[in-house]
Amino acid sequence: MMKIKSLYITIILVSVMGVTSCSNTGKSEVSESNASSDTPKDHGDEDKHGHGDEHGEELTLTQKQIDLLGIKIDTIPKRNMNGFIQVNGQLGVPPQNEAIVTTILGANVTNIKVIEGDEVRKGQILAYISHPDIITLQTDYLQTYNKLTFLEQDYNRQKKLYDAGVGSGRDYQQAKSAFSSAKGLVKGYESQLQLLGLSAKSVREGAIAEVAPVRSPIHGFVEKVKVKSGQYVQPQTPLVEIVNTEHIHADLMVFEKDISKVKNGQLVKFHIEALGGKELTAKIYSVGKSFEEGPKALHVHAEIKNKDTNLVPGMYVSARIITEKNVEQALPEEAIFQEGEMYYIFTAKKGDGNLWEFTPKEVITKSTSNGYISFDFKEDIRKNVLVAQSGAYYLIAEMKKSEAEHSH
Repeated sequence: MMKIKSLYITIILVSVMGVTSCSNTGKSEVSESNASSDTPKDHGDEDKHGHGDEHGEELTLTQKQIDLLGIKIDTIPKRNMNGFIQVNGQLGVPPQNEAIVTTILGANVTNIKVIEGDEVRKGQILAYISHPDIITLQTDYLQTYNKLTFLEQDYNRQKKLYDAGVGSGRDYQQAKSAFSSAKGLVKGYESQLQLLGLSAKSVREGAIAEVAPVRSPIHGFVEKVKVKSGQYVQPQTPLVEIVNTEHIHADLMVFEKDISKVKNGQLVKFHIEALGGKELTAKIYSVGKSFEEGPKALHVHAEIKNKDTNLVPGMYVSARIITEKNVEQALPEEAIFQEGEMYYIFTAKKGDGNLWEFTPKEVITKSTSNGYISFDFKEDIRKNVLVAQSGAYYLIAEMKKSEAEHSH
């Protein structure tokens, strides 16, 4: 639990002196508020009641003083305080949404058509490559295709003769074998042309291309261009990396001790520091089945609900996996102060003009998580009560100062 830090209070008191010295009106308002009590404080009764009655008075501040000190006034929020696992990870995409574009043969890059960040369609040309082997492949295909026409005719003629009983069985088998071999070779050449992005039909019509296009296998955005114009690349050398962020998700690492609490369908709340700490939500759709070593943890994948257009794979993620729906009223740690074994918060009430009245109320703290403390009031408090959500140590320091001035 939070402890009173003497250094913190000293700094706060110095800040108070600076604020009040800049505003004579503010100082008189605080003093007048304390001086306006109808009945002087009975210190004998205070000793009888102990700490619980030490802060019975109100502290009055102007709106200007509140703004200068950055004290936020609002109703008490509710948060999931228990029943979650704190994890880290990064943004990622499924394997089918990433592509590394390569070539099937060694060639020179003659023209690059995209730059990093470009959106590309499936089948769109990214670059062109050239090599004598590309031309050789097309001419070999054309020769074999033309030869195939002759071999097909010879096969059909030998078959008719053989079927009529006037042809040689050996000649028929030779014609059949030659025709089958040529047909298979043509199909092989056509497959290679297709892999190079060239049209077999155009080649048959005599259009021999000097360059071959490199096309995108998926729709997405160009993440990296890894080559330059004129560069010679070996087969399977990465040319361009493409990512489709449509299915970007949170890839979280859950330690072995926590994995039994995680399952599909659970809600995830996470922040990305690179986006200013904005909270996003996701839902777990896949829990890994094999552990990563060092540290021993499982991959857990969560689909992002409120996707941001600035999400990029690889961004660091700090997340909470909600394992139980346990919502409680809670305030930031700086809204709660401790004296002895007791904890207090300040309720706030709008006074006359631009004045605010703050009253300390004892609370019973329950749990601490992510800079927030859940609590219950010791006494019944009206619903939707306004409270100071920060600056509790400043407020108690100013109240003690006012009490000290009043006692003199």
